[in-house]
Amino acid sequence: MLDKFYAAVGADSPVPVVIISVAIMLLAGFLGTRLTKLLRLPNVTAYILVGILLGPYCFDLVPEYVSQGMDFISDIALAFIAFSVGEYFRFSTLRKNGGKVVVITLFEALLASVLVFVLTYFILRLGLAFSIILSALASATAPASTMMTIRQTGARGDFVDTLFSVVALDDVVGLLAYSVAVSVALASLGNGFSAGDVLLPIAWNIMMVAIGIGLGFLLKFLMAKRSTDNRLIVSVAFLFALCGVGAAVDVSPLLGCMAMGTVYINLSGDDKLFKQLNYFSPPILLLFFVKSGLGFRLDALVSVDKSIGGMPLLVIGILYFVVRIVGKYGGAFLGCAIVKKPAKVRNFLGMALTPQAGVAIGLAALGARVLGGDMGSMLQTVILSSSILYELLGPALAKLSLYLSGSYGQAAEAAEGAEGAPAAPPTREQEVAALKERMSAIQKEISAKEYARTPEEEAFLEATEEAASPGAEYNRRKFINKR
Repeated sequence: MLDKFYAAVGADSPVPVVIISVAIMLLAGFLGTRLTKLLRLPNVTAYILVGILLGPYCFDLVPEYVSQGMDFISDIALAFIAFSVGEYFRFSTLRKNGGKVVVITLFEALLASVLVFVLTYFILRLGLAFSIILSALASATAPASTMMTIRQTGARGDFVDTLFSVVALDDVVGLLAYSVAVSVALASLGNGFSAGDVLLPIAWNIMMVAIGIGLGFLLKFLMAKRSTDNRLIVSVAFLFALCGVGAAVDVSPLLGCMAMGTVYINLSGDDKLFKQLNYFSPPILLLFFVKSGLGFRLDALVSVDKSIGGMPLLVIGILYFVVRIVGKYGGAFLGCAIVKKPAKVRNFLGMALTPQAGVAIGLAALGARVLGGDMGSMLQTVILSSSILYELLGPALAKLSLYLSGSYGQAAEAAEGAEGAPAAPPTREQEVAALKERMSAIQKEISAKEYARTPEEEAFLEATEEAASPGAEYNRRKFINKR
């Protein structure tokens, strides 16, 4: 659509075309969120749909070579997503549930994968490589949508604590399953299978975890008394370094970055770095999801490809969508029943694990790169199309599960009332005392001992304190009277 314009601005160099394309992706993604905000849908949905609209099957505003040259965005976006997941991997929370969370996670993640594999390989008769990678991706959950819903509702309690822990462990299981699946898929497409094909990727992932742990310790040491700018620079440099190492050995940076975030939050208890990165990462995540939408093949949904068994992708996508939900719910139900979780946790936890976007889309992009050709693009198309449905339905189901479990709203108030007599409302004096205590805690948290200030900041604070001092008003009036 903009071929003539791109030809004019990029006559001598592709740089203007790339920059303009990135600007279009960013602006279109922003405009898309204005619509989804009105519909109360997550931003991820808008980004994917915008990517589809900008792609070759709609307005064709972004050249194909620009999209193909942005493959590194997938690795970087995965790094930010994984590091942010590490924030919820707090040992204090995990200790409350212990091994129970591990059992629940294994059941909900692996049962979803097993059911999808049975569907695709044994029932639909799709190829082994395609089936095993798609089934591994079924185990992953989107932490961002679930965490956003919890923050919006202010939910709390045993259900929320269990959900936090399961979501944190879920992607670890999914990544390990994906590593094994890719090895088996490559062996099925190549010249045979050996134990080394499975063990080597696992060894590389263990190495990534070790590097992530080491960088987590180093990050804790380097973050002490650093300015805001330098904290951002160092943390981003470490994330990029993990991405580079992962790309060099052809494994995902997800586990390493998650390990770094986990070590840092447990050593320092400092969640400000995660918030700072959350302010920095939105443009990167936007480009990642829009780029994923650019690779979406609308024609593939109704086409039939013999390489995956001659089944239309539309049918595969719908069946995958339904079977994965059944596996997640059934696995969470069984896991909770085995560890004897309360009925409200057992009955509704699986509903909150429905969303699937960031990690699955990132791994799908890596899987498409591994498989290559039509099979790789079809894998990405199935995951993208189902992710749109999950992001449309997932947040609503997560919110419903939080309400039905008594984690917020009237249900939470009723649950608290059932445990004992309701507490008397606080007096005015108690409210003022609590506010003073909170303000004092905030003041200590942002004190000069924790963060270094520049000379300009110190001068500004000194001037402010002098202006607020009791003698300042007297001096001001004295100066006015002299005039």
